[in-house]
Amino acid sequence: MGGESLRVAVVSMKEFSKVLVTGGAGFIGSHLVNRLMGMGCFVRVVDNLSSGSLENVKSWLGDSRFEFVRGDLKDLGVAERVVDGVDAVFHLAANPEVRVAEVDPSVHFRENLLTTFNVLEAMRKSETAGLIVFFSSSTVYGEPAVFPTCEDYGPLLPISVYGASKLGCEGLICAYCHTFAVRGLVFRLANVVGGRSGHGVIIDFVHKLQENPKELEILGDGSQSKSYLHVKDCVDAVLHSLRHFLDEKKKVEVYNVGSLDKVDVKRIAEIVGEEMGLEDLEFKFTGGVDGGRGWMGDVKTMLLSSDKLLSLGWRPKLNSEEAVRLSCCELLGSMKVDD
Repeated sequence: MGGESLRVAVVSMKEFSKVLVTGGAGFIGSHLVNRLMGMGCFVRVVDNLSSGSLENVKSWLGDSRFEFVRGDLKDLGVAERVVDGVDAVFHLAANPEVRVAEVDPSVHFRENLLTTFNVLEAMRKSETAGLIVFFSSSTVYGEPAVFPTCEDYGPLLPISVYGASKLGCEGLICAYCHTFAVRGLVFRLANVVGGRSGHGVIIDFVHKLQENPKELEILGDGSQSKSYLHVKDCVDAVLHSLRHFLDEKKKVEVYNVGSLDKVDVKRIAEIVGEEMGLEDLEFKFTGGVDGGRGWMGDVKTMLLSSDKLLSLGWRPKLNSEEAVRLSCCELLGSMKVDD
C-alpha cells in the first residue's frame, strides 16, 4: 500500500505541508490549527461540531490553505475522504466528557475507539498519510502508585471508560505502526485549560457562581489534586517534540505533557472566586464518592512526569495555578464579548 514511500515523505518540518486535524473546530484542535496555519501548512479540518464550533476556526474560512469538512469519522467513508492526500493526521476527534460514560459507556467506544480505528484504516489505504499524532490522556494511567508518573509506568489500569477508550486507541495506533507503514506520536495530556474550552471544572465553577455568587458547590471532598496545563503550552510541547520525532526512526513514541506541579480543586475554586471579584464566598463540598472523588472514575491525584519532554528543551511557561487563573480570565473575557 504506498506506505514505504510515504514514511520517508515527511521527514522534517520543512516538508510537513498538508495535514488533517480531526476535531479541529474544538478547544485544543482550533489552537493547533492556528499554529499550523501560521507555519504555512495546508490544513484540512474535519469536525462533526458535536462539541466543537465553527466560530473557533472562522478566521481561516476562505483562506486557500484551509479546508473545513463537516463530517463524522464514525463513517469510514468520511475518514477515507478526509485522509486522502494529506501527509499527516493530528487526531483529536473524541468525546471529551469523561462523565458521559456514567449514563452511556458506548459513547466513548463509538466516539473514541471507532473513530480512531477508521482513521487508521483510512491511513493504511492512503498513498500519502504516513504519520498520526494522537492526543491521549493522563487517565490511561488510572491511579498510579508513583508521582510524578513517567511514560514507562505500568501496568496501565484506567478507572474510567474514557481512560480505557484512550488506552485502547493507543494500542490500535501502536499495532498499526508496527504492522503497516505508519508512524505514531502519542501525547498523554494533563488537564488542558484555556480559551475556547467548553467543559471542565473552571467553566463549571463560573456557571455555578453566576447563578449563586455566595455559595459554590464543589463535587468531592476538595482534596482532588491535579496538574493543569494552558493550551498554548500544550501546543508548544506537541510541535516541539514533533520536530525531534521526525528526525528519529522510531515507529511509535509516547510523551507526557503536563505542568510541573499540581493544584487542588479547593484552590481552583478560590482562584475563580478571586477573578470574579466575589467576597465572602462559601464552599459546600458534596463529600463525593469512593473516598472523596467528584464522581465514579474520577482520578483523585494526577501529576505527570514531563522529564522526557524537558530533555528536548521544552518547558511550560505557566504553572498549574497560573494556567487556571489565565484560563478563568480568558473565559470571563469571552463571556463579556458575547454579552
